[in-house]
Amino acid sequence: MNGGSTNSGDIAVTQDQLSWTAGMLGIHEYPITGFWLLYAAVVIMCILVFNMGFARKLPLLKNVIVYSALLIGALPLTIFAIGMAVVESLFAAAVVLAIYRLRLKRHKQEQNQQPSA
Repeated sequence: MNGGSTNSGDIAVTQDQLSWTAGMLGIHEYPITGFWLLYAAVVIMCILVFNMGFARKLPLLKNVIVYSALLIGALPLTIFAIGMAVVESLFAAAVVLAIYRLRLKRHKQEQNQQPSA
């Protein structure tokens, strides 16, 4: 019989085995709190990317359905985000979409300023 207080089912995870965001949120030290913080980061980044990628305004019911699906879909993404760079990839997508929207806005402003021939 083992006299120690450790559970034989515990798995030791080091910070080197985690993605950068999961390591920064301390998922290896505080697994439950770290998981929910990582889930919040994934949800926030998903919402940001969704809003930047789809400029149309949706009716309220469709908005509820989309965000409910987003919240459910963020759970498996959070599991993947423990070991892979999911949050970092969503951040990169948000930066690319922000640059695209900025350039599109400038292009539309230039078109509106040119006189019609």
